[in-house]
Amino acid sequence: MAVLDIIDTNAEKISEIELNDSVFNVTVKSHILHDVATMQLAKRRSGTAAVKHRSQVRGSSKKLFRQKGTGRARRGDIKSPLLRGGGSVFGPDPRSYEKKLTKKVKKMALKMALSSKLASGDLLIIDSFGMQSTSTKRFNDILRSIKAVNALIIVPDNDPAVQLSARNLPRTSVLRQDGLNVYDILKHRTLVITRSSIDKIEGRLAS
Repeated sequence: MAVLDIIDTNAEKISEIELNDSVFNVTVKSHILHDVATMQLAKRRSGTAAVKHRSQVRGSSKKLFRQKGTGRARRGDIKSPLLRGGGSVFGPDPRSYEKKLTKKVKKMALKMALSSKLASGDLLIIDSFGMQSTSTKRFNDILRSIKAVNALIIVPDNDPAVQLSARNLPRTSVLRQDGLNVYDILKHRTLVITRSSIDKIEGRLAS
């Protein structure tokens, strides 16, 4: 098992922790990470773009003028796509961009994302932030102290002091451990996990 230091808010080592190899030391396959990240982004698309087609445009269905004898081009009703105000032919319709992947693949991708952060040295385990009240300045000082750049912070449960303190910091996000996902891990450079979150993550992902 990989052994990682547990640090405090001053970046000083206070203890060590053994990380489960089945969660933090799996073979990383980039195509699986790509598939899951693409799936997450696709689910965020609303797919509500739409136009009115000929049958949906409000207007008379009467033929504008007779077929022959006028010297003009043949015309149908006023809802024709060739006329101004008529229906659209090839415009978009509401659709779902959702992609489906199995639970096994999504779980494996999350392990791979965690393993990639450990392998690159961008995984930090902090004992606790010790935030009793909201203070963006203090929280920013902690991140600078532990050298957490472009950081994703993982807390065990709702932590209003940490969440509100990080709200206005650029390129910094806070997630509960049950909201941990592949896209956010890959999006941020540094992954900072609190000590109490590790057990919950391993308990959920360990095979």
